[in-house]
Amino acid sequence: MTNLVLGEVLDKAHEGKPFRDILKLSPSALQGVTEKDAEALKSAFGIRTIEDMAGNKFFRLAQALVTMAAYER
Repeated sequence: MTNLVLGEVLDKAHEGKPFRDILKLSPSALQGVTEKDAEALKSAFGIRTIEDMAGNKFFRLAQALVTMAAYER
């Protein structure tokens, strides 16, 4: 099951890796994120890994706003 899910979000070279190892990869390991994108993330936000990306305060705030907007009347 894990490989099926990872096959949709990771580049093929990383599909069989454990989650703890995936978190240490560059964001470019995610499908749709290029090396150029990863460099821009590093320059703009100091993001070097997928784990950094997930924990970035601006990304987390944006996700929280999207979640709250879904419940707004």
